[in-house]
Amino acid sequence: MPFSAHFKRPGRRVGRVWWSIVALALTACQVTPPTGDGTGLPTAIALVTEPAAAPTRTEPPLPPTATPLPTATATATPSPTPTPHPMSIAAVRAREYPGSDLVIEQELDPGVNYQRYYVSYLSDGLKIYALLTVPNGEPPETGWPAIAFNHGFIPPDVYRTTERYIAYVDRIAQSGYVVLRSDYRGHDQSEGEATGAYGSPGYVTDVLNGVGALKRYSAVDPGRIGMWGHSMGGYITLRSMVISPDIKAGVIWGGVVAPYPDLFARGTPTPGPTPAAGTPGFRGGWRRSWVEQFGTRDENPAFWDSISANAFLTDLSGPIQLHHGTTDETVPFASSQTLYDQMVAVDAPVEFYAYEGDNHNLSGYFTTAMDRSIAFFDLHVKGQP
Repeated sequence: MPFSAHFKRPGRRVGRVWWSIVALALTACQVTPPTGDGTGLPTAIALVTEPAAAPTRTEPPLPPTATPLPTATATATPSPTPTPHPMSIAAVRAREYPGSDLVIEQELDPGVNYQRYYVSYLSDGLKIYALLTVPNGEPPETGWPAIAFNHGFIPPDVYRTTERYIAYVDRIAQSGYVVLRSDYRGHDQSEGEATGAYGSPGYVTDVLNGVGALKRYSAVDPGRIGMWGHSMGGYITLRSMVISPDIKAGVIWGGVVAPYPDLFARGTPTPGPTPAAGTPGFRGGWRRSWVEQFGTRDENPAFWDSISANAFLTDLSGPIQLHHGTTDETVPFASSQTLYDQMVAVDAPVEFYAYEGDNHNLSGYFTTAMDRSIAFFDLHVKGQP
């Protein structure tokens, strides 16, 4: 049976958002075709006080024959500015993400009411490939709204641009959006090394440069760009929205969105042994390494907050809609619940839909979840409630 939860949005009184509770089975993060059910934050104003003028001091006149001697001026030695950790929000905000022009590498079979292309763009000097969909017909005067689509973890050596997430992209594309689904570095034909999302800024960099490429694309309205993410792609979405002001709204399914170091909210903040280089678990060795270098969260909360998007929720570029199955065995339900509670606590605009008995891909109620996602984008990105 459905139950209600609070929905908070700055500048509006708290309303009610009904959570749909639905049943379903679980699949892994590697997406299989779903079987459906058929059916401004106020600106902080800093008080600036001008310092009072120093009183003028009158010096007594020197004797006419006296010659003033030069006075030595002390030179202050500036303290070195600490270099922020490359994963810190401060460090990634300091970078630019211009992207490049989208290059059509191949025209693919079209969708029902849209065209599909295999395209490329540049990120950190690397050639990144992507799937691009464009609605048929004449674009609006300002251009089509667009969605940057962030897929979840798929082993880079088996990932293929035109496989997985087909039904997801199709639903958004059919709804009148340009969709760009980036192949993160090291995936399929994209250049670079697949270093993982949680211990390296590379994947987020590729996605934000993809947003930059969308803004340069003549068929897209640069003022109407949203972001969708699943699992690891949810982590990328949340992080992108505290880095870039260009993302008007985000939708996250089964997201890895709890704060560092326990990103999955599994209740196991103490890491195990660091895997040896070259082994399958090596990319996850970031946590052990950082705990050894910076201390645990209890010992050094400032470091862990500096790299956690969750510590910057008042800076989000737009509202977020969360979806999570209660029996998700890949990413615990507590991950989305944690983010939801944190957003409510700071009055950040958020919706949260929980699906009783559903799995990581929301396969059983795919249609319901996707309908809600598109309605959310229509309201906050397309501007058509």
